[in-house]
Amino acid sequence: MSAVDLFSSMFRLRHDGTVGAEEFTMRPDLDGWTAVAMRAETTADLKSAANWMRHPDGDEVMCVLSGALRIYYRTGGGEDADGELRARVGPGQAFVVPSDAWHRVELEAPADMVVVLRAGGTLVEQRHGR
Repeated sequence: MSAVDLFSSMFRLRHDGTVGAEEFTMRPDLDGWTAVAMRAETTADLKSAANWMRHPDGDEVMCVLSGALRIYYRTGGGEDADGELRARVGPGQAFVVPSDAWHRVELEAPADMVVVLRAGGTLVEQRHGR
């Protein structure tokens, strides 16, 4: 494998122990673990910021390399637009979102991060009132 651009690619960690790089896309049909590097100047750059997400096939690890973000959990059912602040994550820190948690992310500062998750089966719901 040749060098790839971290911020436009994702790495698929396959069941057979090999790793493959491909263009970044969030698809619910992805099998196995995926590692994605992201660079965002604003929350809107995250593309999923307007939505609640849940990854029932496994936990998600958010590793912040620079900048800072806030992670919110939905606690009031489908009508809960904002959620409850669960964590502030800064440079050199990581946070594990359990597979059963509806969550969303907001930036506190422009951020570079690495996210590791099992994207297959990801559920997405629009935030009400937004």
